[in-house]
Amino acid sequence: MNMFLRYVRENWADLLVFTGQHIMMVLIGLLLALAVGIPLGILASRNRASARIILTAANIVQVFPSLALLVLLMVVFGLGTTTVVVGLFLYSLLPVIRNTFVGLTQVDKSIMEAGKGVGMSRMQIMVQVQLPLALPFMLTGIRIAAVIAIGVATIAPLVGGDGLGREIYSGINMNNSARLYAGAIPAAILALLADFALERLQNRAKVAGR
Repeated sequence: MNMFLRYVRENWADLLVFTGQHIMMVLIGLLLALAVGIPLGILASRNRASARIILTAANIVQVFPSLALLVLLMVVFGLGTTTVVVGLFLYSLLPVIRNTFVGLTQVDKSIMEAGKGVGMSRMQIMVQVQLPLALPFMLTGIRIAAVIAIGVATIAPLVGGDGLGREIYSGINMNNSARLYAGAIPAAILALLADFALERLQNRAKVAGR
């Protein structure tokens, strides 16, 4: 414990840089997944044939071991952060798509019919009725995706990426437990904080949707 605290005290500036790199990779990958996954989830909710194709494709990506996927992406994008971000984007897609799809299909049909009855267009019903009611489900997907992405990002150094994984793998290679913990503990804290914050948002969305 003393070795760990001393290491953190002596290297806190580098650890902050690695933490910032870790957060940025996760955020970019997650934002890309939202930009692509939410529209795909909406499309899947409107067309059952499309739903089968979209969800099957997303499931295939998800079952790939994370390291194997990053190695395949490395062949296309080379070593570096780009490969990691694309991998995080792909790994985050399924929870976002699936929970958007489930949330939209769970909306009570009578509420949608009421929207049509007052003259709302299909787009207005989607934006003003379905999406707000589906938001708790969507936030569940984002929550799962964020936690997965934070974990997967720790293997970024194996394909030339940055982040807290550098400390983890340096600690393993050098048999330095203090360095290993200096990478692993902040990564675990980030996952817990993301899960807690998104859970709070999810609970607020549930209350607002009642």
